[in-house]
Amino acid sequence: MVADGIETQGQSPATPQDGIAAGVRMFGWFTLACLVVFLINNYLTNWLGWPGPWSALTGNAGGLAWAQVIAFPVACVIAAMYVIRSSMRGLREDSVFISNINVVLIRMAFFMVLYVGLADAAISFLRVEGLLPSVVGEKMATDLGISSIRGTYVHMPLIALAIVTGAFGRTLGFHWLALLAVAAELLIVITRFVFSYEQAFMADLVRFWYAALFLFASAHTLLEEGHVRVDVLYSGFSAKAKGRVNAFGSVLLGISLCWVVLSIGMYGKTGIINSAILAFETTQTGFGMYVKYLMAGFLGIFAISMIIQFVSYMMDAVADWRGEPGGRDHDVHAVQ
Repeated sequence: MVADGIETQGQSPATPQDGIAAGVRMFGWFTLACLVVFLINNYLTNWLGWPGPWSALTGNAGGLAWAQVIAFPVACVIAAMYVIRSSMRGLREDSVFISNINVVLIRMAFFMVLYVGLADAAISFLRVEGLLPSVVGEKMATDLGISSIRGTYVHMPLIALAIVTGAFGRTLGFHWLALLAVAAELLIVITRFVFSYEQAFMADLVRFWYAALFLFASAHTLLEEGHVRVDVLYSGFSAKAKGRVNAFGSVLLGISLCWVVLSIGMYGKTGIINSAILAFETTQTGFGMYVKYLMAGFLGIFAISMIIQFVSYMMDAVADWRGEPGGRDHDVHAVQ
C-alpha cells in the first residue's frame, strides 16, 4: 500500500481486532481527540475571550466554560465510536493513516515559513533601504512597521495560502528548506565580506528557516528512524523487545513530554507561546523581520506534530511487540 509517500507492504489480512489492539487504538485516538479539543479551547479562551475549561472548577463558570469541559469527553466518545466502527482496521493501518495526516500538517507548516520568510524579508529590505514608501505609499509603509498589522494583513493571508498549498502538494520540501537556509547564510557572507553590507533582517531570515527546519523535521525524522539512539542495549534486542521499548518510550517519554511543552507554552495568555503570538512579538533589532512571534509558535507546531507522530509510532511499536507482519526494520531505517 502506498499512502502519501509512506509505503507499507506485507500487512496481514483484515481481521477483527482483539482487546489489546482495540485498547491501544482507543488510547491513541483519545490522545489525538484531546489534542484537537485542547487547541480549539486554547483559541477560544485566549483569542475570543471564552472563560476556559479551568474556570469551571471555580464554581462561578457559565455555560461556555462547561461546554469547553464537556468537549473533551465528547471528543473521546467520537474517537471510541470510530475505533469500534473500524474494528477491521489494524494497528499498522492506523499508524500509516495518522502519519499521513501529520505529513500534510508539516507540509503546510513548511510552505508557511517559505512564503512568510520571503515576503517579510522583502518588506524588511525595502523598509531599511527607504524604498517601501515608493512601493506601497507612505501610510502603508508606516502601517507595515507595526507588527500587529504586518502579522494580520501580510502573514495571515500567506499562512492561509500555505495551508491550501500544503493540502494539495506532494512533497515535504525538507531538502529545499535546507538549501534555502544555506543560501540565505551564504548571501550574508557574500554581502558582508564582498560588499560590506549586512542588515538585521538577513540573520533573522536564517534563524527563521533553520528553526523551522529542525523543529518541523523532527516528526518526519522519527518516522524515518533518524533520531540518535543510545542503543548499547537496544541494538541487541529482538524485534518484539524493540517494539515493547518503543511503545513504552513513546508514551512515557514522547507523548508526555510534548504535552508538558503544550501545557506550559499555552497556559493562559502568559504562556511563552501564547504571549508571544498574542502580542505579535518582534526582535529588538530595529529593521529586522517581524517573525519572532511565529518562531514561538514553532514550539507548538513541534509538540503537536510530535504527539501525532508518537501516537503513530506507538501503534506500530505495539504491532511489532505482538509480532504482526509488515513492520519496519529498525536497523536499516526502512519499511519492510
